[in-house]
Amino acid sequence: MGISHPDFIVGIGGSAGSLSAFIGFFESMPIDTGMAFIVVTHLKPDSNSILDRILSRYTKMPVAVAVTALPVQADRVYVMPPNADLSIEGYLLKVVSPPRLASRQLDCLFGSLADSKGTHAIGIVLSGYLHDGTEGCKHIKAKGGTNIIQDLSAEVSSMPLSALASGCIDFVLPPDKMPDELLRLAKRLQHATQ
Repeated sequence: MGISHPDFIVGIGGSAGSLSAFIGFFESMPIDTGMAFIVVTHLKPDSNSILDRILSRYTKMPVAVAVTALPVQADRVYVMPPNADLSIEGYLLKVVSPPRLASRQLDCLFGSLADSKGTHAIGIVLSGYLHDGTEGCKHIKAKGGTNIIQDLSAEVSSMPLSALASGCIDFVLPPDKMPDELLRLAKRLQHATQ
């Protein structure tokens, strides 16, 4: 069986307070959308992340920890390993460890996602401190993609509010409402390209 490339790739990330947001998002996300999801979160370099196992409890999509040259397939979830930058080139993941800039992993992913997928790139910024994701959202918007941030349900609002202040955000939603908007967006974009 061949690899099924996704129609859209969704980069989704957060930091402090984002676990409940990830859970709300994936609990509400259908498993057969034709999209792929790349999850980035800030972790201590020596942490032993079990985010992939946690998310597996809330989605029927296969969940894997990202490794270099892993092909991104539709209806799958890829989770960043600790102490790394995660990017995408074409449909292949690239892991660089240690990360080039601390607490900028979301910007790294979003930048590469924008360059690889253009109008089919979607960036989602969830709860977290500081401003990771803001520069990446600007890049996604410049390439015709779409950005979504968590609304005031975010436990820590710094990351979403920083992204909002960039003027590059298309939707402000609670995590459990983001999947419906993604499905509407995909339908609109598919009609526009037919």
